[in-house]
Amino acid sequence: MFIDKAKIKIKAGNGGNGAVSFRREKYVAAGGPDGGDGGRGGNIVFKVDDNLATLMDFRYKRKYTAPNGEPGSGGRKNGRSGEDLVILVPRGTIIREVESGAVMADMSGDEPFIAAKGGRGGWGNPHFATPTRQVPRFAKEGTPGEEWEVSLELKLLADVGLLGFPNVGKSTLISVVSEAKPIIANYHFTTITPVLGVIDMGGGNSFVMADIPGLIEGAGDGVGLGHEFLRHVDRCRLLVHILDAAGSEGRDPIEDFHIINGELAKFNPELAERPQIVVANKIDLCEDGQVEKLRDYFEGQGYEFYTMCAPIQEGTQEIVNALWNKLQTLPPIKRYETERIPVELFEKASDKSFTISVEDDVYFVEALWLLRIIQRSDLEDYESLQYFQRVLISSGIIDALHEKGIQEGDIVSIYDFEFEFIN
Repeated sequence: MFIDKAKIKIKAGNGGNGAVSFRREKYVAAGGPDGGDGGRGGNIVFKVDDNLATLMDFRYKRKYTAPNGEPGSGGRKNGRSGEDLVILVPRGTIIREVESGAVMADMSGDEPFIAAKGGRGGWGNPHFATPTRQVPRFAKEGTPGEEWEVSLELKLLADVGLLGFPNVGKSTLISVVSEAKPIIANYHFTTITPVLGVIDMGGGNSFVMADIPGLIEGAGDGVGLGHEFLRHVDRCRLLVHILDAAGSEGRDPIEDFHIINGELAKFNPELAERPQIVVANKIDLCEDGQVEKLRDYFEGQGYEFYTMCAPIQEGTQEIVNALWNKLQTLPPIKRYETERIPVELFEKASDKSFTISVEDDVYFVEALWLLRIIQRSDLEDYESLQYFQRVLISSGIIDALHEKGIQEGDIVSIYDFEFEFIN
């Protein structure tokens, strides 16, 4: 079954807690604190696997959780980090954060993508030793790993997309010019999944062609199979519009052309503006003058026009050569740019509760919604820091610190972020 959309939840591992421990040996005076740090939580990593062609696996498993880091222990022994959880996806998968719709990654290359970062391990008590605090009896807990609900959408990577009504010869063309083996029969919707074929041009050169199934009138509104598969035309640099030149099913090929282009424009106006080459198939069934009429019309509209009889490969090599030459003039396959997940989403969280605990003049603030702001902000940037300060004030955290008795110069620790308090 071809599945090209899925929604899953991912959770990176939590960092292990730091340890509170003191060195106590018979002949070692004032051994001091020796608690180890906690280990880092495992990341959630997406990686391309070219053996996959569908998101079928995500239909049955919807939640992915990476291992937590181990806690630290005495003797300055740090906890073991959690292993990364690697999730394999087909090439061309777009990963979006569900709530904002922001593109987190376009998995078109070979680079792995860390979608959720594991929490940092907490510090052991040696980190809190100072000349005035020589026996710190507290350590830091590990931070929670990032957690997201993400949508996966597969948009096939192809240079050329074949368009046209069912049974006009798209599958036949891709089968004779590549090694692709689509189902071919004399009835509609024999192709029910997109089919990719690699066309070898020799000398190490090639391009990818995609047969996009199920386009009929109303496809842009979900009629037939088109609504499911129009998204796979999105990346194509060049479209090949195949027509039944003979009108063997009682349709007018010129009218067919405009119907399909209308569906493209309805689904995505940019698609209707994509470069197109028109190919008239089934010319062996045409009556005198039919092909010339089509050629005059489409060339008059500014389109390159070719003819073929796909089953016997008449005209197919000329079409392949024309496609290759045209591709040399076009920009590369579309890649989606990553987008910033707005931190304002977390500020508006329904549960904005927080807790404050005090250990030896260190004020520990905990709030998961605040952690997500920290994880997605560059607090070395002045504007980001100003925004973070406004959040601390508007959420009531600053007032709560005053109520706890905080003084100027005391340390405020908010997960990975620490600062001296200034009135």
